[in-house]
Amino acid sequence: EGWFDAYSLLRGLRRKAESQGAHYVKDRVCAITRDGSRITGVSLEKGGAVDAGTLINAAGPHAGAVARLAGIDLPVEPRKRMSYVFDCRSELPPIPLSIDPSGVAFRPEGPHYMAIVSPRKEQDPPCEDFEEEYGLFDEVIWPTLAHRVPAFEAIKLVRAWAGHYDYNTFDQNAVLGAHPDLGGFYFCNGFSGHGIQQSPAAGRAVAELILHGEYQSLDLSRFGFERLAENRPVQEANVV
Repeated sequence: EGWFDAYSLLRGLRRKAESQGAHYVKDRVCAITRDGSRITGVSLEKGGAVDAGTLINAAGPHAGAVARLAGIDLPVEPRKRMSYVFDCRSELPPIPLSIDPSGVAFRPEGPHYMAIVSPRKEQDPPCEDFEEEYGLFDEVIWPTLAHRVPAFEAIKLVRAWAGHYDYNTFDQNAVLGAHPDLGGFYFCNGFSGHGIQQSPAAGRAVAELILHGEYQSLDLSRFGFERLAENRPVQEANVV
């Protein structure tokens, strides 16, 4: 309860954008064109180009690669994260989202349960594949679940899937706003696992910057690109 279907949210956001005149093109940006210190457009992998005086880098896990096309060093890269769904033999009372101090988190998922954990730093390289990794469940998640909830000693893995975080290696927080030197280039990435939750607010914030030249609803300037060069990380404790 209180959780939502992320894909439904994304479909809803797309339908709303299209109703407001947005046009979606399924292609890959292979080059970014510029005139001196100003963005002028992008070239597409399937051919053709799009002229644009404003470019928002919202490429998620590939935001670092897109930034490099413009000659910008952005510390955002894809990191694989796993979700595991399992059954429990025993019927349990309602359980809220629960987070063990180790970082293992679990919650009800329909008639099943879902568990996640972030790999240790030394076991978390940049990753492009979507292969499921069951060792993480057997060696880390399952023992932790059994210790926290004794009934979870007798569980059965139902399914698993993998996805990518747009992982900001600097401080694991979003990079938002305009590039200080390249006119027309805006960032909206690096959410490191919080993108779905924060996307409506982040989208509105970047739109305000483009339309009005400043944040109006909420000042998010502390998440600007400048903090990277100035070594001003935005630290956040107790993040799953």
